[in-house]
Order: sequence, then C-alpha cells, then structure tokens
Amino acid sequence: MSILRSLSQEVADVAERAGPAVLHVRTLRSDARRPQAPPQMGGGSAFFVTPDGVALTNSHVVHRATAIEVMLPDGKTQLADVLGDDPATDLAVLRLPAASLQPHLELADSNHLRVGDYAIAVGSPFGLARTVTAGIVSALGRSLNGFGGRPIEGVIQTDAPLNPGNSGGPLLNAEGRAIGVNTAVAAGQGVCFAVPSNTASFVISEILRHGRVRRAVLGIAAEEAYLPARAARDHGLAVPRGVLVRQVAPGSAAHAAGLRPGDILVALRGQPTASIADLHRLLDASAIGVDVELEWLRGAQKQRAVARPTEFTRAHAA
Repeated sequence: MSILRSLSQEVADVAERAGPAVLHVRTLRSDARRPQAPPQMGGGSAFFVTPDGVALTNSHVVHRATAIEVMLPDGKTQLADVLGDDPATDLAVLRLPAASLQPHLELADSNHLRVGDYAIAVGSPFGLARTVTAGIVSALGRSLNGFGGRPIEGVIQTDAPLNPGNSGGPLLNAEGRAIGVNTAVAAGQGVCFAVPSNTASFVISEILRHGRVRRAVLGIAAEEAYLPARAARDHGLAVPRGVLVRQVAPGSAAHAAGLRPGDILVALRGQPTASIADLHRLLDASAIGVDVELEWLRGAQKQRAVARPTEFTRAHAA
C-alpha cells in the first residue's frame, strides 16, 4: 500500500501545483458563409507559460474566433487576444491582461521523453474546468492529421484520457512540467495525442518575436526513428534517435543535397536532430535561402552535404 500512497501523493501534488496555471477557454465564432446564422460557441483549454499573461492553446480552439473569453482558476473571466496562430502545428499563443504575476508552467525538454513515462493531463473536458487524468506516454514520433488536413509530425501518443474540451491543456510529466499540448483524441479508442513541448517552445518564441511562424523547408516527409545503441555510440550521438526520411520531393533542397528515402538525418546546422521538433527549431526563418550543413546515416556510413532550404508557403502545405 505504501507504493500506492506514494503514487497518489505524487499525482495529487502535480495537480495541485499545475491547476492554478490552467485556463478554461470559451470562444464565439461566426460562419462567414452564413452571415445570418447565430454565432457558434466553442471551448477548450489553455495554460500560462509566462508570469506576465502569455498562454498556450490549440489553433483549432481559437482559429477565426471573433471573441475569446478565458476563465481563471479563481472563477474570474477575462478577454484574451491571439498573439499568433500556427495551424501547421495546431498551436496558438494568447495574451491576457495580467495585473499581477500569474502561476505558469515550465516547458520540459520533450527530447528526453521515453515510452512508458508517466503523463498527467489537465484541462476542461465538456467544460469541467481543471479536470485531471493520468496515464503513460504510449508512443513517440507519431504523425497526426491536423487542423485543415495538414499532417503534424513528431506527436506524442498517450493513454491519459482526453475528451472534447481538453484541447489546448497541458500534458505534464511526473515533475509537473509540460511535456506537450493536448490536441486530439481517436474517438472511443483510448488513444490520445499531444504536440511536444519542444515544438511549442519554438512556436512561442517565433510568435513572440515575429507575430507569426516563418519556416524553411528541406522538402522531405519524415518521422522519428530510434537508432541502435552501437550506431549512436560509433557516431558520437548523445541521444540514440534521428529523423528517418520517408520521401524526398523532386527538385527540393534535400533532393539537390543527395538525401534519399531510408536515410536517417542526425544533424542540421551542426546540431543534433533527435526529433521532428528539432527540425522545426533549426529550420526557422534564419535558414531560409542560406546554405546549411546536413548529416545523415545511410546504412553504417555517415554522410554530409550542404542544402539551401526555401521558405514554407501554402503550396508546401497543399
């Protein structure tokens, strides 16, 4: 029984610490195709990521909303502004008028996640604010059909139960740090997904700096892959993970550099690519139209080349 009591105490402590930073979001959305129709109500979750009122949620929760109301843990409500919206990762950043310092959640390094790690979700399913559920990290590096049909790569899979309204809330580790942003549920299957915290960190920094996310594109379809421990050791990789190339677009920067399907990308711009989130971070606006070095494994051999990424456009999304 001591193990059960200890686990119960740990989960309760995490929920108690995280609860004051988690928000219930209500939205009002008009249908431009039917201007005479009454506005539709929607909802979801969000959480503070800075003490001065910056909060993170899902793009699909607030996209094209005409008004966003956020309920704070003390029951008070405030209107929120959208600082930036990134449908490509289903993330959006909100700003609330913070009269005082707000409790907030620290974003963990999602590259350190392991399958089997404990996961705790907090949110407002069906409008029931600050509901807590728990489970484990079931898988890493999943691909998810996101908002508008575009794929979101490198997604966390969890069996921590989620329901409509959990979207935008935090997925926490055992230390109470956010490892992801809950985003989707496979209805009736007990399979749930969250966008990794490292992707969220990149999106937040880009939106706070530029008001939007500008991306460079290599021209690959990829997924995360584990490497044999010996291969990682032989090539000096701190983390035995890389990005497996599934497809290479003809005429793309990756094609010109010599990448092929089956290659495992392990470094970009001199930094390791252990996850799709690393690619997001390294292929930011500063990589558009400039030469960047790629390193990949083809079989047991490491290869290097230089590529010149282009800027992400609607054509790439299509």
